[in-house]
Amino acid sequence: MANVETGKMQRMSNNNIGYPPTSPVSAMGTPLKGEPVQIVIATDNHTFELDENALEKVLLRKDVQDKKVAIVSVAGSFRKGKSFLLDFFLRYLSAAGSDDWLGDENSPLEGFSWRGGSERDTTGILMWSEPFIIRNREGEEIVVLLMDTQGAFDSESTVKDCATIFALSTMISSVQVFNLTQNIQEDDLQHLQLFTEYGRLALEANDNVSKPFQSLQFLVRDWSFPYEAPYGAQGGRQILEKRLKISDKQHPELQQIRKHISSCFDKISCFLLPHPGLKVATNPYFDGRLKEIEPEFLSQLQVLTPMLLARENVVLKEMNGQKIRCKEMLEYFKAYIKIYQGEELPEPKSMLQATAEANNLAAVANAKSLYTKLMEEMCGGDKPYLNPEALRLEHNRCVERCIDLFHSTRKMGGPEFSQAYEDKLILDITEAYDNFARHNDSKNIFSAARTPAVLFTIVVVTYIISGFFGVCGLEMIANLFNLVMVVFLVLLAAWLYTRYSGEHRNLSLAIDQLADLLWENVLSQVYTRVAEQGVHAALRQQGLAPSSAVDKKKTA
Repeated sequence: MANVETGKMQRMSNNNIGYPPTSPVSAMGTPLKGEPVQIVIATDNHTFELDENALEKVLLRKDVQDKKVAIVSVAGSFRKGKSFLLDFFLRYLSAAGSDDWLGDENSPLEGFSWRGGSERDTTGILMWSEPFIIRNREGEEIVVLLMDTQGAFDSESTVKDCATIFALSTMISSVQVFNLTQNIQEDDLQHLQLFTEYGRLALEANDNVSKPFQSLQFLVRDWSFPYEAPYGAQGGRQILEKRLKISDKQHPELQQIRKHISSCFDKISCFLLPHPGLKVATNPYFDGRLKEIEPEFLSQLQVLTPMLLARENVVLKEMNGQKIRCKEMLEYFKAYIKIYQGEELPEPKSMLQATAEANNLAAVANAKSLYTKLMEEMCGGDKPYLNPEALRLEHNRCVERCIDLFHSTRKMGGPEFSQAYEDKLILDITEAYDNFARHNDSKNIFSAARTPAVLFTIVVVTYIISGFFGVCGLEMIANLFNLVMVVFLVLLAAWLYTRYSGEHRNLSLAIDQLADLLWENVLSQVYTRVAEQGVHAALRQQGLAPSSAVDKKKTA
């Protein structure tokens, strides 16, 4: 069916092979009313916009706006004959369901634009401008609308484009025809799961009890195995039961796909159509004349079309159990398109991209886990306080091991795709290191009790210095240090009192600020220098660092 559609430009060439010029006609030979109008427009930046004016002309007509509506949509991969099929639906509705609705075998097929070849023809979502008013089995006048959708998986559409179009059409329609070729394959079910989930997420009002969508009609075109399952609805039921069957032998992933699809639709059915014939598939000038289509295809089409559009079979659009009228449908269009224009929904991904992302995230998680384990062994839990310089050296060693682990893990997507995840790993490790450093600092007495430690250190140092100068006979300098010692003793006592009593909090904050100032500008530098010398001395003893300036030059 890849070449089953033919375009208006090609129909103009039909005069060269003997076809007379024609204008759009219905099955009975009368002019066909209406035309396809684009209601959802695909933009160049892969977003979609609603043409409210075009939609209002269809839904707000005085003769239809207060009537209940049924919307039949056809969706699926591009170049598979969706618009071609819809034009037969147009013939049926235009003929008011008469027995000879297929019309003259020499009449070209008109309506929605279609053409042969391998390039896409329909973009966005189109609706037939002329609503069809019929009486249902209860005798009530209802409106039937036909909708054509942009084909999925062409070279110009992203996964998000395909998911958005399919989801929108499924949310809006009362019957969604899922147009497939030759068979229902596993990738078709996977794509259906993705698209319907993207639509289900947008339906915030859904109560997760009732099913979010109404009727799904699998339509398998070019069915080539009538000896396995006959053409039509009966064979479709056989194939559908096999494809959607859930068994304990299936992988959980395959079971979940089938459960998801069954949970999304009130009704799921299938119909098998034969191939329309080689004249249809290979003739670039084919314009839909019945005499060139295989009789078996037309015979099954005469069964399928009334099954969807006959007044006793038509499915009215419902929302939360309430049947929707045309003027109400306009508001649903506006609400749904607004959701897909915003950022509320996640970005749908291809199966490869989603798998590669999960694969790389798993590699990041493993590397982070290794880093945490190594650092916990060094400074975690109740491990004693570690000098910050030694902690930093250990951190660098752990980072190298983690990056090596990330690189050695086999990942999908290639180096360029993985680079973003490597950057994320480094960022996460840096944050983890900051947490380890803070935890290590909390074990330092000068960090855990900085203010009393600083004040007590000043008291002890000034006491020792004053004693030294007293022994040397420098009483004036000794008395000066004694005065400083007394002042800091008073500050220490005042700080302890304010913390115990909870009073004079401003005084406590002022003493804390003084202690922080002394620590940052005096004591920490002295402490760090002494600690570094101790570390280097220990390394020299183990032969891991140069022992002198001469050794350093030799090492360099």
